Amino acid sequence: MAQKKFHRRIARERSLQILYAYELNGDNLIALEEGILSDIHNESDRALSIKLVSTVLKNKSALDEKIGERVNNWEMDRIALIDKLLLRMGIAELMFFPEIPPKVSINEVIEIAKNYSTAGSGKFINGILDAVLINLKKNGLLKKTGRGLIEQSLSRKKS
Repeated sequence: MAQKKFHRRIARERSLQILYAYELNGDNLIALEEGILSDIHNESDRALSIKLVSTVLKNKSALDEKIGERVNNWEMDRIALIDKLLLRMGIAELMFFPEIPPKVSINEVIEIAKNYSTAGSGKFINGILDAVLINLKKNGLLKKTGRGLIEQSLSRKKS
């Protein structure tokens, strides 16, 4: 189980790398994916990475809107690019990956931020993702199935 978690983190890190490179040069997404994912041989991990990248790119405006609702005094262009990409990835997983528990999505993005961004990025990202999660739950927009329901059923048992 820990091995799968490790591979999934690598897939997410590679998604960040693809999104970063694409944001900087804006061309040939397929070549970027092929190059950056060349050493990931597990089809499930490759699929996760490619789906995450395409979901973030396809829903960029909606994801940025969710971030914008949470940053108040900050302007979107003042957020470091790595942090913005990680926030987009985390929110995309919360909204569009029903099989992934919210806690997993948030924790993974925070762990990646510790390796790729500034010292304060983890707290910043955690605060925004928690607020987005609360808002999605409140508005009935959190649609989780299978493994994605683990956290929800645990919190119901505590009540």
